[in-house]
Amino acid sequence: MSGPEGDPRVLTGDAGAAREQSQEPAGPRPDLTVEPALIRWWRETRAELAGGDADAVHVVDAHTHIGEHDPDTMRCSPAELLAHLELSEADGVVFPLREPDGYPEHNDAAIEAAAASGGRLTAFGRVDPARSPTHEAQRVLDAGARGLKLHPRGEQFQLDDARLEETWALAHERRVPVLVHAGRGIPSLGAHAVQIATRYPGVRLILAHAGISDLAWIGRQAQELPNLYFDTSWWSPADLLALFATVPAGQILFASDAPYGRTATAALGIVRIARQAGIDDAHIRLVLGEQMQRLLDGEEPLDGGRPSGSTRIAVDVLLDRVGAYLTASFGQLAAGASNAEMISLARLACAVPADAPQAAHCRVILELIDRYEQVVAEAAGRESAGVLPPGVFLLALAGNIARTPDVPVPRALDFDA
Repeated sequence: MSGPEGDPRVLTGDAGAAREQSQEPAGPRPDLTVEPALIRWWRETRAELAGGDADAVHVVDAHTHIGEHDPDTMRCSPAELLAHLELSEADGVVFPLREPDGYPEHNDAAIEAAAASGGRLTAFGRVDPARSPTHEAQRVLDAGARGLKLHPRGEQFQLDDARLEETWALAHERRVPVLVHAGRGIPSLGAHAVQIATRYPGVRLILAHAGISDLAWIGRQAQELPNLYFDTSWWSPADLLALFATVPAGQILFASDAPYGRTATAALGIVRIARQAGIDDAHIRLVLGEQMQRLLDGEEPLDGGRPSGSTRIAVDVLLDRVGAYLTASFGQLAAGASNAEMISLARLACAVPADAPQAAHCRVILELIDRYEQVVAEAAGRESAGVLPPGVFLLALAGNIARTPDVPVPRALDFDA
């Protein structure tokens, strides 16, 4: 998932609670819960990755937010994010959502939230080129942040902005990660990213949202630049398959974009994409958290080998029809239109014979569509909480299954259990 951006508010004690209550916008909050059926599936998947011991798989969600004032209305408190990560049995890198009035106070809030999280959270400081970026970067790193966040869309700048030159030099000197929005809503930034990674090899430059603005070509450059990374906070299976086909697994970092995304369902999808792309379980564990933890700890990254190179990844033509209709349904939702027709066509495309090779995948896809429609019906008439339609994560996972025909699915999800 990928959304715009908002901001954090971490306050403690009676005075802090009163202040937070007085400033909190009216209206519902986004629901960060994940269906128990999907949590069970996620735990089973983690166990498969580690010879039966789910707890042996260290998961670090490299892209999460807290905040209360993002203009897009998305909100998330530290307590809500922590509960979500604990449910997913994952740690998380956290930084502010978009904050129109600047970031120092809100960076401090993220740092305080991380310090109080018992190791669950690691803070990055968000910097704005228009507001003394190097001073703020140095201040937050000295205060306990372990990296930096830049958002060219939110703050309207490009990566070669002269005001950031000293900030890049600081990140190079301290060898810290810098995560950059590289998703929708911006022009290409890959050329500037390659220049920065080349000139400042100490910077661990992470392009968020699978680097979709430049994914057509940047994988070849990444193979020559071991300090250029990509996070997976994006929903499109086509883009994510291309990422794993062209970028070494050691330079791919799992991320959900919470609260725009959901950690457990995003992780399920990434494991399926990686397996479809031919990535082995050891390298999948590297993607899920082992590599990100090394970057946070200032250690040398592990070698992830060469990319799979499988740009002609298998497509099942019957399941591909399902995936095409589900993708079209996303487009309708993005346009503010009803996606009922595309969902109906996806259902019809799943009507394969019971003994067909696609039957198991179609059965699970239909379970996800059923649950999606239940969530939509339950939300009817309620005020929207945030910028994402209800149940969209279920559709994203259904689309992922349609595009990963070689990866097994559970016998049944059983949402009613």
